[in-house]
Amino acid sequence: MGPVGAPGRPDLATLVLLRRVRDRMDREYAEPLDVEALARGVHLSAGHLSRQFRLAFGESPYSYLMTRRIERAMALLRRGDLTVTEVCFAVGCQSLGTFSTRFTELVGVPPSVYRDSGATYRPGMLPCIARHVMKPVRNREAVSPAAFVS
Repeated sequence: MGPVGAPGRPDLATLVLLRRVRDRMDREYAEPLDVEALARGVHLSAGHLSRQFRLAFGESPYSYLMTRRIERAMALLRRGDLTVTEVCFAVGCQSLGTFSTRFTELVGVPPSVYRDSGATYRPGMLPCIARHVMKPVRNREAVSPAAFVS
């Protein structure tokens, strides 16, 4: 932390690097990214990147990346033309079990149920409302599975 940052907050130069890391995760979510590779890309240690990322954005780099992957998976599952396994690998996850567990935590239902029952999105919905409705929640705040059963 440099002199510009407030105590316990990343300085401006570090924030620039963290934004690069976050932008890279947004662009390359389907690639095999890990904290070490992300840290190398901005010349930081993995531990320092993780600590500063959490201070700046309120979550770990891994959590942020998984949320991006789950958001993309939700869109692919809504299309209905891919299996859950195909979606898992298409969004960069290497383990179907981890993907399914994290999907269920963020969305509230397993990916197979989400795919089969459809989402709460309806054609003609305003984009701002669709983004709100379709965004996965964090910290295990997903709605109960009963909300998906009509």
